[in-house]
Amino acid sequence: MNLRTKYDIPQNAVITIAGTVGVGKSTMTNALANALQFRTSFEKVDTNPYLDKFYADFDRWSFHLQIYFLAERFKEQKRIFEYGGGFIQDRSIYEDTGIFAKMHYEKGTMSPVDYETYKSLFDAMVMTPYFPHPDLLIYLEGSLDDIIERIQLRGRPMEQQTPVSYWEEMHERYENWINTFNACPVLRLNINDYDLVNNEQTIEPIIERIGSFIRQTQLLKK
Repeated sequence: MNLRTKYDIPQNAVITIAGTVGVGKSTMTNALANALQFRTSFEKVDTNPYLDKFYADFDRWSFHLQIYFLAERFKEQKRIFEYGGGFIQDRSIYEDTGIFAKMHYEKGTMSPVDYETYKSLFDAMVMTPYFPHPDLLIYLEGSLDDIIERIQLRGRPMEQQTPVSYWEEMHERYENWINTFNACPVLRLNINDYDLVNNEQTIEPIIERIGSFIRQTQLLKK
């Protein structure tokens, strides 16, 4: 019996992993997908033509970056719909609009006109029949110090050049966002409660919690 069957997780479930930069979303996505025999949906970082430019000049490239992410994520949502679910998704489309685009608008690095255009596109996308809302959003949380340490260990040049104040603000915005998020059920996991890099077996207690959480939310819907 595999872990998906053992803990009664629907084979067509869509589970999204959310959390700030460096918190371990990709590691969790791979571990869950392997354990549950699900497909993965990853954020396309290495092929993003705007990311390096964005980190060098927020004012110039924030709108371009957010539109690129929005388009890529919508294509992924359509792919998930066409497969009929059974996916673990690295980062949600909700984070783009609820955190990143909003942050750049509030800080003045995205113009009001660009922000309204972005929001209009987002609203149109989520209303289409090709947009499957997640059955569960797993929010990976940790202290700011732990997250900054992980960013430093990862060693991506564009992240190393980013001021610590940016990561501080991002951490605070994520905490504020998740506290009011209600588009789907949320399961919080602290990054210090497991170690998927050094101990793959720590994935089973997480899957057990996921199965229990999904069952509870399904009962509440009845």
